[in-house]
This record gives sequence, structure tokens and C-alpha cells, in this order.
Amino acid sequence: MDLPSPLAWLVDEAGASPGPERFLAELGRRLLAEGLPLSGGALTLSVPHPIIARRTWLWRAETEAVIEALAFAATPQSEAGREWLAGLGPVWETRIGPAQDNQASDGPLLGWAGVASGAGNSAFGPAAISLLREVARFAAAPLAALAAREARAALLEAYLGRRSAARVQAGALARGTGETIRAALLCADLRDFTALSEVTDPHQMITALDAYFDRVAGAVHAFGGEVLKFIGDGVLAIFPVTAASGGAIEGDREACEAALRAVAASRAGMVHLDQVRQAQGLAPLPFGAALHFGEILWGNIGAADRLDFTAIGPAVNLVSRLEGLCKPLGRTVLISGAVAANTGTPLMPLGEHTLRGIADPCAVFTLRED
Repeated sequence: MDLPSPLAWLVDEAGASPGPERFLAELGRRLLAEGLPLSGGALTLSVPHPIIARRTWLWRAETEAVIEALAFAATPQSEAGREWLAGLGPVWETRIGPAQDNQASDGPLLGWAGVASGAGNSAFGPAAISLLREVARFAAAPLAALAAREARAALLEAYLGRRSAARVQAGALARGTGETIRAALLCADLRDFTALSEVTDPHQMITALDAYFDRVAGAVHAFGGEVLKFIGDGVLAIFPVTAASGGAIEGDREACEAALRAVAASRAGMVHLDQVRQAQGLAPLPFGAALHFGEILWGNIGAADRLDFTAIGPAVNLVSRLEGLCKPLGRTVLISGAVAANTGTPLMPLGEHTLRGIADPCAVFTLRED
């Protein structure tokens, strides 16, 4: 006996869906083809992420569009899918997973909204509910595979960053492999961190570090960059030149402008954080940040059985040395001539300076307001 189209698809093809959004849209389309009067669908997956508790994909039958909603760890009780479906019509939903599985309450949640009518829940008659139950049963295996892939992606992104995680998932695992890319680099570091950590409770120090990293990394991500490393109290981030840019010159300029906006936002965030800390009777957190632009090798280095996805090259060395000049020059932000040549942002020149281990002197600039 042939299975109905949605069930056959769930058995034969659904496990290879490129993502939950495509899974939901394709399943909804096939249910519509079976005659179910659907107005929308929702799929919710739990993810192991430090900020995001659940991801929900919302499909609208009329437009076939899928959008994503996030439930954050601070508000775990939010049920975006159920609330959204209720606005479309009568709702039928179920938790996917074996009844005997103690973790079923954390399993995928699949729901559908019927076309609203004066008959109330009649959109889901006995035949429709029977099919939806069978769909939920057959969906368990492909959704388990999808949930595992999403969980793996969430963990990799949390620890490696979005771009690096995508490379690792694509199979870039061999030691010594990588690619040369052009990017603006940001290197930031707290000043006098060692002395502060000597007189601060370790738990308070971790809280302070987290607050500092939130300001810097938050600004980096807000302007399209990616944090590569947290090293003690240091941060290394990149703003790669993307293929979507109009050309080499435009791409270089876009990356540098993004880095400049990020470092300005980081500085503003740290000023506000220091005000909050001082109101609490805590010491401020002075920091320095440097920007440079150039080519880097972005890829795998490390031991045979312990790899690190990172950036290396002369440009990385220079931006690190440049950040070390922040304290001697009494500046929060220092910018290399390579970045200054790729921006229209007004900068203040500070002359040429010799950097330790760098052969040629570096033209150094700073923000006008620094």
C-alpha cells in the first residue's frame, strides 16, 4: 500500500532537508496538496546555546514564506509558535518523540493552524487529525536528525563564531589548511588587568570580564564582524572583505568602515560600563583597542589531535603590537594607516611609530573624540 505523499516524503527524503525552515515549508506544501485546509505551521527546536533557548520557524501557507523567531534563555516560557498559530486559526500541535522518552518534553514541537471558519475547530476533522498524527509519528526520525545538526551548529557557532563554524561544518578539518583573506582586524585588551585581578574576587573578575566582552563582541557582531579569540582579557576580531562587495576597493572600504563603527561603539559601551561600575563603588575597566587592515591566513593550526581555527600573518602581528601602544600614547583607540587609507571617517594623525618586531614604522591615527 502506497503511503500518502507527506508520509512517503518523511520516510525517503525529509532527513536530507538542508534546514528546519525547508523541512517545515516542504511538509506544509505536501499537506496542502493532500487537501488539508492549513493556514500556517510552526516548528520549534531546543538548542544548546548560552543565550538562545529555542528556535521557532513559522510558515504561512498563503505566501509560503518562513520566518524565524528566537526564545532567549532569560524568557524560556515564551511560546512563539503557539501564539503565532493561534492568530491564524484553530491550532493542532504535538511534541515529537517516543512516549517513553523522558526527554520528550524537550523534543521538537510541531504545530499547524487551520483555515479559520465559523465552524471553529472543524478545520481539523477526524481524517485530518488522523493524518497529522501519522505525520508526527513519521517525522520523529528526520526531525531527530535535523535537531542534532542544529544543536551541533549552535555549539560550534558559540565557540568558534558563525563563519568559522560554517567552515568546520563544511569539512575544513585538515591541519595546515586555510585561505588567505583580506580583512580589517580589531585587537582589544584591558589595561592593568593583572593588577586588578590580584585585588578582585575571582567571581567578580569573571563578571567584569563578561561585561567587557559583551561590549566589545556585541559591537563587533552588530557591524558584521566575527570574534576569533578571547585570550585572557584580550579579543581578536575580523571584518572580512566579502564577495558581495561591489569590488576590491569597495570591499576594503566596507570592512574598514564596519571595524571603525564597531570600535567606536565598543568605546561608547565601555564608557557607560565604567559609569555603572563607579556608581557601584567598583574600579573602572580601562581598555585599549587597535585596528589594522591586511591579508591574513584564516584556517586550521595546532597539534595533530587538537586544532584551532584562527588567523595568522603579519597583519595579526601588527594589530597586536599597535594595541600595545595605546597605554604609552594615552589613547583608547589606535588605527593604522592601512585602515585610514580605506575610510572617509575623520581621523586624528599621531605620526609614525616603530612597533616591536615590525620592520617598517606604522602611521598611527586615532578617533577625533578619543
